[in-house]
Amino acid sequence: MPYVETKTNVKITKDNELELKSALADAIAIIPGKTERWLMLSFEDELPMYFAGSDAPCAMIEVKIFGKMSDRDAEKVTSAICTSVEKALSISADRIYVKYEEAPKWGWNGANF
Repeated sequence: MPYVETKTNVKITKDNELELKSALADAIAIIPGKTERWLMLSFEDELPMYFAGSDAPCAMIEVKIFGKMSDRDAEKVTSAICTSVEKALSISADRIYVKYEEAPKWGWNGANF
């Protein structure tokens, strides 16, 4: 039950979106028990964003999951996400934040897991 939200100040073309869709699914699969079958993604582009006082290309990626993940897995996911966003959107990895939220409760289809 992962949800990955991508916000950036650059344009995301449909081709970029599809490239990121596949790459983020691969990144999420690093976490045991997480697959694309339950993955939800959203993309917001061309936002007014500043990082370190500059409006140069940057991105904020939020990863929300049901349950917990190990620190080791989070490190691997962060690396995979930064590499993918850098490749797809030409945003330097040092201008990308990745934030994690672990949820003990998650609802779907009228009930909770």
